[in-house]
Amino acid sequence: MKYEYWLACIRGVSAQKKICLREYMKTAEAIYYIEETQLRRFEFLNEKDCNKIIQAKKKKDLDVDYRKMCEKEIRFIPCFSEHYPKRLKEIADYPYAIYVKGALPGERTKKAALIGARRCTPYGEKYAIDFAKALAECGVEIISGMARGIDGMGHRGALLAGGKTYAVLGSGVDVCYPREHIGLYVDILEQGGGILSEQPPGTAPLPQNFPARNRIISGLSDAVLVMEAGEKSGSLITVDLALEQGRDVYALPGPINSSLSGGCNYLIHQGAGLLLSPEALLEEWEIRRKDTLSESEKTVKNEKMLESAEKLVYSCLGLNPKTPDQIVRETKLCVKKVLELLVSLELQGYIREISKNYYVISR
Repeated sequence: MKYEYWLACIRGVSAQKKICLREYMKTAEAIYYIEETQLRRFEFLNEKDCNKIIQAKKKKDLDVDYRKMCEKEIRFIPCFSEHYPKRLKEIADYPYAIYVKGALPGERTKKAALIGARRCTPYGEKYAIDFAKALAECGVEIISGMARGIDGMGHRGALLAGGKTYAVLGSGVDVCYPREHIGLYVDILEQGGGILSEQPPGTAPLPQNFPARNRIISGLSDAVLVMEAGEKSGSLITVDLALEQGRDVYALPGPINSSLSGGCNYLIHQGAGLLLSPEALLEEWEIRRKDTLSESEKTVKNEKMLESAEKLVYSCLGLNPKTPDQIVRETKLCVKKVLELLVSLELQGYIREISKNYYVISR
């Protein structure tokens, strides 16, 4: 398998060319030991491709690199493996191989990609969590890119429901990006989900890697849910890929004066499915929701789990951001106590600090 790993790691040669070459040569080991003159006879390889492969053969630490990958508990899954995701194999430009920490998405489970703006609003955050949580409660697996904003909220919503979620990175699976999501990265793995990438271990989160990873996010999914996106959002690139792959696309409507809802409203105008509520989506998918509590009952249930002082601070917050000073005035608690309670509530996942000293509820 180390030779398959070697072939997968060659940069500058497309996955399709690697697949064609392996089909001719039967194994990556045969490619590794091929004569240069024979290699240059393949018409689908240009001079640059051949030079890249020849240069890669000079790499002397292949055994060391492969062993390090295994020691990090990273699974290497080439496209001809029986473990390679079947949905991903359906798309035209599937990766030659993927690297995985943790688990792969289930083959028989419903999967939804939940994507949107990095600099999202509290409105987008709330519904990203609400939809991901409701879908995960019914066994739908959530797939996203672990980016700031909507992606992270989607993963977190699935985790709050005790569900499984999978992050597709634009870096190596051993590189957490953004760094502040290290807690989310760990939680995804601890709850039985997975971290996936087509980039070799150690690869930095380079800008050119992200458009390519988007085709994997949509390719692994049955449907793509756009929670908040501007008219020129990168999320719309993922939507185009999803439509090419034959995936369903849905969008969350937003205020017509919100720049971050322009992309979603445009998608709906163009015929995307309308996200009115998690219940309506589950009904459309003919999935029965296990949790029948109303939103008001859930709020009561959540608040009962909190201490009285925590409940007091929590009850002050909503989707409109508030500062500690505002909370002090409303609760009559001292500044030190309010700050302690805000930290406690954030650690429990009840609230989020969306910018410096501005807090909103997260569920």
